[in-house]
Amino acid sequence: MSQSHTGRSGFPPAYLDRVGSSFTDFLASAAPDLLPGRRPVPQIPVGDLTPHGTTIVAVTCADGVLMGGDRRATMGNLISSRDIEKVYPADSWSVIGIAGAAGIAIEMVKLYQVELEHYEKIEGLTLSLDGKANRLAQMIRGNLGAALQGLAVVPLFAGYDLDAAPGTTPGRIFSYDVTGGNYEERGYAAVGSGSLFAKNSLKKTWRTGLDGDAATRTLVEALYDAADDDSATGGPDPVRRLYPIVYRVDAEGAVRLADDEVAGVATTVIDERAAAEGQG
Repeated sequence: MSQSHTGRSGFPPAYLDRVGSSFTDFLASAAPDLLPGRRPVPQIPVGDLTPHGTTIVAVTCADGVLMGGDRRATMGNLISSRDIEKVYPADSWSVIGIAGAAGIAIEMVKLYQVELEHYEKIEGLTLSLDGKANRLAQMIRGNLGAALQGLAVVPLFAGYDLDAAPGTTPGRIFSYDVTGGNYEERGYAAVGSGSLFAKNSLKKTWRTGLDGDAATRTLVEALYDAADDDSATGGPDPVRRLYPIVYRVDAEGAVRLADDEVAGVATTVIDERAAAEGQG
């Protein structure tokens, strides 16, 4: 790097200016080509040429909120991955699940995790849950050009509201559209190709004030029902020991449930369905 492009200590000037609380804004100034939304947009639809993640479900419970996702990614009519992970902790008190173009979605999640950590380091405090939801909406809006060519990313965001008023449910869920529209959901939500079937299941099984175990059962059953009718959603796979990834967020923070715990719930659902069909 030439001297004319460096400042003190050899760093580019962008690194020495006053750094704001948004890492995305900093990246837009220092290296805009690294932002997913700043890359050249394909001129033809390419959605069927890239792996896509599918169904994500979130439900509130008495102590917080849970989010889970199946393990399948598809590319056109092919299964491109059987063990992809589509639910991640955003920070200590929130989680994000992704549906849509898998490569761009995972990159967006990593950038979002850095965005929240950067804010905490610069401001010295945690961003409010509404603030986190709005920051994610801005990042989705930046991907609109690629979304219109079939590379849409549609996440689901949920978290424990540390500022929740007494008597209100601390677990909150936010959904988005490809333009960055941000909508708070009541009780439960689902995104992805199997979301219609998952929501139909949740209408019958979710109730206000479910405890953690009952909410986990409700979520896993919704993913099972989605896989039963949607070819792009993967169901429990005992042969490969692949089960949905489920995170719980409550006053203790965001925790991923153990695979054995989720497998036990999924096995119970399968056994009950088999018994109902006269196979048990």
